[in-house]
Amino acid sequence: MTPLTVASLPSLHVPDEPTARADTWLAAVADGGDLGEVLVADDGLISWLWSRWSALDRAGLTRDDFTRIALDYRRELWLWLAGERTWAQACSGLVGRINRRVQAGAAG
Repeated sequence: MTPLTVASLPSLHVPDEPTARADTWLAAVADGGDLGEVLVADDGLISWLWSRWSALDRAGLTRDDFTRIALDYRRELWLWLAGERTWAQACSGLVGRINRRVQAGAAG
């Protein structure tokens, strides 16, 4: 594990829920797609979130680091897609995980 050097972490907001896209992602998994692959696809949730939180890169958290953190959180993201968690719960939990990883000095 490589230490992560980070400038001050930007404040991350919980973006509006991507409802239409969530239906597509859920259908892809229900049709047999691997959740991790659906999340990391070019049109997946990780890309969607990164486009809103790319300021993390300027703070020293790379997209690869972000992807690893999000994939480690995939169970909670699945629970949101399946309707067992609200978007606010899932997204704010991911924000907390990102903050903890960055504050700990390592991503992954």
